[in-house]
Amino acid sequence: MARGLNRILLASSFIALLLAPATAAAPLPAAAGSPPTLLRFLALDDPTPRQARALRHFEARNDKFDMSAWMDVWTEIDASGFRYRIVAEEGSDYIRSRVFREALEAERKIWASDAPDKASFSPANYIFEDRGEADGLASLLVKPRRKDVLLIDGAIFLRPDDGELLRIAGELAKPPSWWTRHVRVTREFQRFAGVRMPVSLDAVANVRLFGPSTFRAVYEYETVNAERVGTPQIRAARR
Repeated sequence: MARGLNRILLASSFIALLLAPATAAAPLPAAAGSPPTLLRFLALDDPTPRQARALRHFEARNDKFDMSAWMDVWTEIDASGFRYRIVAEEGSDYIRSRVFREALEAERKIWASDAPDKASFSPANYIFEDRGEADGLASLLVKPRRKDVLLIDGAIFLRPDDGELLRIAGELAKPPSWWTRHVRVTREFQRFAGVRMPVSLDAVANVRLFGPSTFRAVYEYETVNAERVGTPQIRAARR
């Protein structure tokens, strides 16, 4: 029974991670006296992709129960919504079916909702505090205005000269369940065809009684807004 419960919690935690913030739009103006770095960040053009096709590589593991798996999946978004096609997978059947597949299904549904606006890094969703520069990047503390599994309590890291968002790091503002005490997320971004897109997600979910469970997703883009930006290869081909 304990193993079965752990699997359910593992699935719910990582589904939430895939739906964590991926946008940085600013529908509301910043308050007077805001840090210059924040003003540069909010002033950047951050268009929503009209189309994108990417190869994603997922990995997940729970050491205590010796469960691990990986999956390569083609994903595509356009005016008709979100679609995916699994092309290679290996490891725990449960992780592949109840974590990876359920996360993809949840993402397909969320593209039809207003969740991206609710998760954007904007004054409507966050309080910002300048933390200065470290390792060549400007950082802003971000405190969510509400408890929401799609928001991050942590920091964003920006390119100092123009405010470009490169990385976010922190905990989910609201755990996916009572059993999941902390979910630590690090996400990196890069622009393709002028559009900011996520390129990696690393996370650790600390589940009560079962210890840490890790998740990693890497995104390799083939096209963004119908512009060719790369030539991804599935894991089997790399081998």
